[in-house]
Amino acid sequence: MKRYIIKGKNKLSGEIEISGSKNVAVKAVIAACLTEEPVTLQNIPEISDIEALLEVIESIGAEVKRSGREITIEAKNISNTTITLAEGARVRTSSMFLSPLLARAKKAKVPNPQGCRLGARPIERHIEGLEKMGAQINYHSEDGYYYASTNGLKGATYRFEKNTHTGTETLIMAAVLAVGTTVLENAAEEHEIDDLISLLNKMGAKIERQEGRIIRIEGVEKLHGTTHEIVSDSNELVTFASLALISGGNIYLKNAQLQNVKSFLDEVRQVGGEWEENEGKVRFFLKNGLNPSSITTAPEPGFKTDWQGPWAILMTQANGESTIHETIYENRFGYVTELKKMGAKIEYFDPEVEDFESTYNFNHDPNTMYQQAIRISGPTPLHNAVLNITDLRAGATVVIAALIADGESLISGVEHIDRGYEKFDKRLQDIGAEIRVIEE
Repeated sequence: MKRYIIKGKNKLSGEIEISGSKNVAVKAVIAACLTEEPVTLQNIPEISDIEALLEVIESIGAEVKRSGREITIEAKNISNTTITLAEGARVRTSSMFLSPLLARAKKAKVPNPQGCRLGARPIERHIEGLEKMGAQINYHSEDGYYYASTNGLKGATYRFEKNTHTGTETLIMAAVLAVGTTVLENAAEEHEIDDLISLLNKMGAKIERQEGRIIRIEGVEKLHGTTHEIVSDSNELVTFASLALISGGNIYLKNAQLQNVKSFLDEVRQVGGEWEENEGKVRFFLKNGLNPSSITTAPEPGFKTDWQGPWAILMTQANGESTIHETIYENRFGYVTELKKMGAKIEYFDPEVEDFESTYNFNHDPNTMYQQAIRISGPTPLHNAVLNITDLRAGATVVIAALIADGESLISGVEHIDRGYEKFDKRLQDIGAEIRVIEE
């Protein structure tokens, strides 16, 4: 168990370098298994999710060489087509191994995806697309595995019912080695997907994003090795930018790719914030106080669900009432209870929606009582508390709150943060945060 003791109200100033994108890195590592030749990936974050994933690809027969943020993967032979339950429990993207395993070994056995267990992650959208491409897939509830096989994947046209980031990437990876042309309609538009497409095209794939959320893939006989540097992490950028805005504007962010957070920047300006770029660094700051906001999360190009936690902290200090309406996942407000312990004035409310299915991106369960929106009243001074982290993004949110609160807070569940933020405590300590790490 790992815990933080954080003394708040320290002056924060200095530089933070934004790491490589977690959401791209985990998919790029899996994509490297589509070829028998070496693939070198650069700017890979040093996080526990990647370490767990590398162990999985070694278990299926790939060789891995790592030097800091550079990883070389050589999957000459696929010697094992089963991802174990234990491995799946550590790697939420385990279902994505269906693509390289079916493409290269013609069979796969993978467990139900795990991870943060945020909301209803409907894997059936992946399964339906793969079945349309010629895979036979059965789920065995008695052991928790999907059993998949194919005589050879073939191109197909598939339309996603709702936006799915991981589903889009899964079918892209399956289609690159399929016979014929695959057309994905209503495909997700996240920039992380475009970076994966760039990697695959460097490996010899023929993928083109067209207008109207359409992605066209012409299957090729085989892929080859390449070297690819992944984009920086937009979620880290938003996390540290929110901290900079709330803590006085003396934090400078390096490797911040602002073109990937346009909807966040729009909201920053709306609430009275600004930013400036100088010599490759970005500084976020407030001009004249902090205005309230009304946010509804949405698929890209909208305001991303991963950004709403840090934004909620920012709004606790705004002059007035703010709202956040979460439409991507259910149960994404795991941080609310913890912030209320610290004195935050937050309450749930029922937003007005005309139709549940068209408003929300997750599957509707009529037996579930949903809490999809919060109202935040500010400005409210925060104080210390004993806190617990329930998932990755909530973890970063709680830490930001502790950094701006009066007194000393004890935070448990820090291992969630290590899944997606490289050396989070060390980077914050380097800009003046007083954080003690306790490992038991």
